[in-house]
Amino acid sequence: MQAKLAKFLHSDSTGGILLIIATMAALIFVNSPLSQLYDSFLHIPMEIRVGALHIDKTLHHWINDGLMAIFFLMVGLEVKREILDGHLSSVGKVALPAIAAVGGIVIPALIYVYFNQADPEAMRGWAIPTATDIAFALGILSLLGKRVPLSLKIFLMALAIIDDLGAIVIIAIFYTANLSHLAIVIASIALAALIALNILGFSRKSLFFVVGLILWVAVLKSGVHATLAGVAFAFTIPLVAKDEDGKTFSPLREIENGLHPWIVFLILPLFAFANAGIDMRDISISQIADPVPMGIMLGLFLGKQMGVFGFSWLAIKLKITSLPEGSNWLMLYGVSVLTGIGFTMSLFIDSLAFVDDALFAYTDKLAILIGTFTSAVVGYIVLKYALKKSSSVTQSQDNR
Repeated sequence: MQAKLAKFLHSDSTGGILLIIATMAALIFVNSPLSQLYDSFLHIPMEIRVGALHIDKTLHHWINDGLMAIFFLMVGLEVKREILDGHLSSVGKVALPAIAAVGGIVIPALIYVYFNQADPEAMRGWAIPTATDIAFALGILSLLGKRVPLSLKIFLMALAIIDDLGAIVIIAIFYTANLSHLAIVIASIALAALIALNILGFSRKSLFFVVGLILWVAVLKSGVHATLAGVAFAFTIPLVAKDEDGKTFSPLREIENGLHPWIVFLILPLFAFANAGIDMRDISISQIADPVPMGIMLGLFLGKQMGVFGFSWLAIKLKITSLPEGSNWLMLYGVSVLTGIGFTMSLFIDSLAFVDDALFAYTDKLAILIGTFTSAVVGYIVLKYALKKSSSVTQSQDNR
């Protein structure tokens, strides 16, 4: 029993399962007599006051601005590690997922713009279908077991990481409110201090976190979205350092490993629960065909696969790069479909684009769930067929 529990806790599919459970719980709460309880829970006031510093937000805002900053801290740590010592550490390794990621951002955005170009308010959501939920997508891929070539998992992971980088840039440029120059100056000083700690060889993680907290508060007050503080902080954490005894260790890996269970078992499920509460009682079928939900659904399901697979096909045909080792075109297409699993990242960008949940009568969030679910199911079916077909061909060749 303990062995099975340990296996479940460390499985790639665990994160995806917990996200589904949290989403279903939110939908049940919102579409039942418990909806008032759900709303009251999200609007619990939480206040911190230290002298002149005053942060007064609801629980919902603390989740989106505070806990998600921790999630983006881990994303930043993962990106830095992969760039310095991983799947993004050379041009050869990064070429295919980078080109695919660009396609996976550009084509979904163009599809959304096609449907919504006449509505300036709706156009704020152009980036919603450009995101990929790495935990959910890898979770679906893991359901297919060890038959999936390792190169395909690496391709999907690297693509999703680059995709996250794209989302970070988009948030920084397009979803920034009115700026506070004083707060930006303080944030800049804190960031400079973190960089100095890295350069001077400091390895005490607590010192980095104290300055990192100052950075987060300053960014929160600056008008730039607070989650970007997590990414900036991550890039200052040293990959390799020496402790007081002169022994070499990795502060980055230790922090990443320490954060991982909190992200998987608390932060992302809580974010999903707080943001996937869609009141579907008054949503009609005709509303799903409105420009905003259509742009999101088709952007996620069609745009992501067209962009990722199309750009990959072009790069491979032009001999810029090659197919992932041990895979074929159908397997690559199946993974491309899985990148349409936007979920948490799409919901996050949606919360920045449309602050008022009721602006489009919740059809925007419902469209994210539909696009994600369709991509997950179709991607799984395509990959299962591709792996079965590949296995049959291999067996047939072995029998000759």
